[in-house]
Amino acid sequence: MKTHSISELTQNAYKLLIQVASSLQSVFLLVIRLYWGWQFTTTGYGKLTNIAKITDFFQSLGIPFPVLNAYLAGMTECFGGVLLLLGLASRVVCLPLMFTMFIAYATAERDALHSLFTDPDKFTGATPFLFLLTAIIVFIFGPGSFSIDRLLSRLFKPDNDQGSESAK
Repeated sequence: MKTHSISELTQNAYKLLIQVASSLQSVFLLVIRLYWGWQFTTTGYGKLTNIAKITDFFQSLGIPFPVLNAYLAGMTECFGGVLLLLGLASRVVCLPLMFTMFIAYATAERDALHSLFTDPDKFTGATPFLFLLTAIIVFIFGPGSFSIDRLLSRLFKPDNDQGSESAK
């Protein structure tokens, strides 16, 4: 009977832990995209269907061109949320979503933004925080395996074998 040292058992357990955690990455990204994509979509739709109220709110915050910016924010959130749900152009769509959330912090949640280091709970408790965090996560890690982006990348992946065949 073969005995393993504690070091080998620890290394094997750690490798197994890493494999299990890594296998959950795409599921985690899918869940985040579905939940927060839906939240972005419904929030944006709400802005678009109540444009007068949003325009007044933007005007009260001193946002220039409040009508235009109300439409831009609503469309960015609504259509960006749909793309996030689908996992289509995920990293690209996260850029305007992040920008919109930065603007939300700079205008509607200015106090929370200023308390980033003095009262982090106020910053993380502000409405834009989880929206922004989601956009950052998907931007950095991508949409995961369960996405149209992944399907398209496999569909349009250059075939390296053909290139090497023609070079022979």
